[in-house]
Amino acid sequence: MPASVKPGVVTGQALVDLLNYAKENEFAIPGVNVVASSSINACMEAAKKAGGPIMVTFSRGGGQFIAGKAADNSDDAACIAGTVAGALHVRQVAKLYGVPVILHTDHCQKAWLPWFDGLMEANEESLEENIAICKKHMADFKKKFESEVLSQLVDLLLEMELGVTGGEEDGVDNTDVDSSRLYTQPEEVWQVYETLSAVPNGKFTVAAAFGNVHGVYAPGNVSLKPVILHNTQKYIKEKLGCDSDKPVSFVFHGGSGSSLEDIRYAIEAGVIKMNIDTDTQWAFWDGMNEYQKKNKDYLQAQIGNPEGPEKPNKKYYDPRMSLRAGEESMADRL
Repeated sequence: MPASVKPGVVTGQALVDLLNYAKENEFAIPGVNVVASSSINACMEAAKKAGGPIMVTFSRGGGQFIAGKAADNSDDAACIAGTVAGALHVRQVAKLYGVPVILHTDHCQKAWLPWFDGLMEANEESLEENIAICKKHMADFKKKFESEVLSQLVDLLLEMELGVTGGEEDGVDNTDVDSSRLYTQPEEVWQVYETLSAVPNGKFTVAAAFGNVHGVYAPGNVSLKPVILHNTQKYIKEKLGCDSDKPVSFVFHGGSGSSLEDIRYAIEAGVIKMNIDTDTQWAFWDGMNEYQKKNKDYLQAQIGNPEGPEKPNKKYYDPRMSLRAGEESMADRL
């Protein structure tokens, strides 16, 4: 692991170093969607067991669920508040797991930009608060130095998604989309790469579609073509005239249910992050379901079980018990 990468939330140059390290060593960091503190903790527990980094990913719908489905969501208020609350949870506990954690957002189509704008505003408010605290202790801060600190603290990594990911997720249904839109062409990636590379201090990844689909389907229903990523790397290398065989850092969307062969071939093409949701959703549910089946006779009433009609069952129906079973199952799957 690069020396700049420490346990806790990774940002700035340390994040760049970590992504480059993943590309050089041909592994993809799991980008796992979360919907509550339980799934967040399962991600970090899995990373702790494996000794590697993890990306905790918040979708707009996941953020709303964290805030509570009954919360007022006018102007995406609940989506924003829940995502911020989840991110703050990660920041508070990540170091306790002893692993590097990256905070990430999931898809953000144009109609959802108010959600992302709200996250940026929350980030600025937090930054201003931190600067105010610093000023109390460092009254002799120079104005020029302050601006330099500001520019460094708001460093962000942009993930540019090209094409369409099929299937359905978070209320967006692409099951009937034209199949041609599931496959990105090298020229499209180059257009984005050239434009974003011109941004000063710009850091970005590219989620180029190569047949990706949300969800898990029976064999034969999904046709992944990771060769598209290999061809794109060759195309952009020629455009740049550079020495690197992998100038682009790719992201693999819809990773659940994919074959090891496709995953490995995609990683060889420069994939440094693989999004996972469906597989981990099932793993969490499966853990809870197994707990219920194992303790069924203790979960039928508050009092009364095979040990006696007056025996209490509180320790079995305590929500923490079934949720913990879900966490453990999800962490094991990851």
